[in-house]
Amino acid sequence: MDRKVRVRFAPSPTGPLHIGGVRTALYNYLFARQNGGDMILRIEDTDSNRFVPGAEDYINEALAWLGIGIDEGVREGGAYGPYKQSERRDIYREHVGRLLDRGKAYIAFDTPAELEEKRKSVPNFQYDATTRGSMRNSLTMKGGEVDRLISEGHPYVVRFKVEPGRDVVVNDLLRGKVTINSSVLDDKVLYKSADDLPTYHLANIVDDHLMEVTHVIRGEEWLPSAPLHVLLYEAFGWADTAPAFVHLPLLLKPDGKGKLSKRDGDRLGFPVFPLEWHPEGGEVCSGYRESGYLPEAVVNFLALLGWNPGDDSELMTMDELIKRFDLAHCSRSGARFDFEKGKWFNHEYLLKKTDEELARLFKPVLREHGVNPDDFTDEYIARAVGMVKSRIYFVRDLWDQARFFFVAPSEYAPKDVKKRWNADTPRIMEELTEVIRGIDDFSSAAAEKVVLDWIASKGYHLGNVMNAFRLTVVGECKGPHMFDITELMGKEETINRINRGRRAITLPE
Repeated sequence: MDRKVRVRFAPSPTGPLHIGGVRTALYNYLFARQNGGDMILRIEDTDSNRFVPGAEDYINEALAWLGIGIDEGVREGGAYGPYKQSERRDIYREHVGRLLDRGKAYIAFDTPAELEEKRKSVPNFQYDATTRGSMRNSLTMKGGEVDRLISEGHPYVVRFKVEPGRDVVVNDLLRGKVTINSSVLDDKVLYKSADDLPTYHLANIVDDHLMEVTHVIRGEEWLPSAPLHVLLYEAFGWADTAPAFVHLPLLLKPDGKGKLSKRDGDRLGFPVFPLEWHPEGGEVCSGYRESGYLPEAVVNFLALLGWNPGDDSELMTMDELIKRFDLAHCSRSGARFDFEKGKWFNHEYLLKKTDEELARLFKPVLREHGVNPDDFTDEYIARAVGMVKSRIYFVRDLWDQARFFFVAPSEYAPKDVKKRWNADTPRIMEELTEVIRGIDDFSSAAAEKVVLDWIASKGYHLGNVMNAFRLTVVGECKGPHMFDITELMGKEETINRINRGRRAITLPE
């Protein structure tokens, strides 16, 4: 294809952007960037009854957070606008007229009640070549009657006239040649006079053509509509410039059968939306951003749900994904949504951040827990974070792992007290404070040598003394290397915590 690659992501503003839609947007973006093309964001808001306030802003904010750049759109502008379908009524009206003039479409006045009655009386009723002759439409009415009904304001729709008995071929870059006989297709509604808006089928085709879209990369749920779209391209005389189709596999439930849904996330405790969603008067839906995921981790995770780089590579930046993305390596079958793997990606990307970057991210968490980060130097926070970051999946986990660096323990783990504290421990801890007070070089290695030599010289049990020491300083018998902790806290704070602990800890009854 000699034309410049142009792809579009065309969500409907009917609610929050599902993570499956995010993956579709990501694949479009990767393909466009790899081929030096353009990424279009088109808002498909022709279904006015389902429009949800705030959804469009949500879509833009979600894509921006993930780093999925938009070249043309409602906010960005561009030479092919408007990029919101509700603002393109005149364009669609003109193209409906073209189809009517060419005999490729017709006007139908059947009311919802009449259609429902037909469905009840005719098994598997479908509005098509076999039934349209018995319905109220411009194919069965005289021209004067059609004009009269329109002038009197009777609501109508425009239907596409599908000719039966023809094999319609959809060339899909992922699935190969898909052939559907036109006899199974119904005469889809293309336009509704009630709101002067087209349906998805017409608007989609007209916009893709006028915006010079070269590749339509979308979910496999749209595959059944592809034969109709092929016929529409032909009806308009645009077959030679029709875009290439790619129908991506579904994202599947983590367990069981079927596609991923919000209920799966609620049941298993993971988000299915990129950002938190606050519906008017409804339940707040969790988002990846607010749950503590890094955008680069979400992008990497999603990229590998339905695509592989051809080797065992897993951790890839956006730039690396752009270089390596290949539609030929997309799967035809559904991708199971492994949310635990998503957490692993977040862990790995947190490890890639410097201690200083993590410290900045941790400061709001400290404030949430009543700790003023300004009471500590940036170096102190960074070093504390660096000691525990290998144990976290989210920034918020740093509080559980590093809180003792910022707040002295007021309670001590009962199981550790029972195992590591006895009648002699307070005396030994008092001796330890004197040993520590006499250490001139309080660096980790130097202090460790002095304390371990003292324990050996006294014949004390190493494990019992060190665990009791840790218990007084940390509040429980876990954490980083003990002398790395004390080096950062300093001598006075270490002594204060030992003294506080030996007075506060009581033997279990």
